[in-house]
Amino acid sequence: MVAGILAATSLWAQESIPPGTILPLQLNSAIDSKKMHAGQTIRAQLMQDVPLPDGSRLRKGARVLGSIVAVKSGDPRAEVVFRFDTLVTGKRRIAITTHLRALATMMDVHAAQLPLGGPDRGTSDFDRTTVQIGGEAVYHGGGPVTHGSDVVGKSVVDGVLVLPAATAPCRGDLEGNERPQALWVFASDACGLYDLPELTLAHAGRSELRGEITIASTNGRVKIRPGSGLLLRVTRRPDN
Repeated sequence: MVAGILAATSLWAQESIPPGTILPLQLNSAIDSKKMHAGQTIRAQLMQDVPLPDGSRLRKGARVLGSIVAVKSGDPRAEVVFRFDTLVTGKRRIAITTHLRALATMMDVHAAQLPLGGPDRGTSDFDRTTVQIGGEAVYHGGGPVTHGSDVVGKSVVDGVLVLPAATAPCRGDLEGNERPQALWVFASDACGLYDLPELTLAHAGRSELRGEITIASTNGRVKIRPGSGLLLRVTRRPDN
């Protein structure tokens, strides 16, 4: 308890989250171009403790709030523009600017938590091996995370700590790549959209209109279900 209070005190003293920090989230709200309008609140939840450079951490379970910026519903193209801009933990609210590194379906999130070969009642959670979204193997119980024959990180109780890889179209992600980050069920090089064939990431929120993420569809509807997994990356605020 004391350690948790001290960690939180360090974070609240700076009242900000360092640029480059990756937030592994599960979406609690649906994002649907046929049912939503500008100004609606969207919610997600932090799924793993996130270590920060000063030794403090963001605790699993913290909420991340955002809003719908714009909706274009048409045939055949539809778009939803949204942003996540507030982290809430306890009674504290911290303003953030984020862009999207990766987004995967609820089914992908579920599959990444199943042991290789399927559920095995005789295997401890700490002895299982799983495959991340993006293909890396995780040997649980404090074992390594491997990308082919290379070790890129280690497993922890609620996810993984790995060095993020700068891969296209995520090449602009430089800050934070030098330190292990919490990626939950995602691989170190996870980037873009997974198993959402009718959707495209039109704008990740890194450059102009920083913080505004645009998902587009060619079938007339953007629909992202609750339970989907996201990697958001904290970026420098537009006025920095």
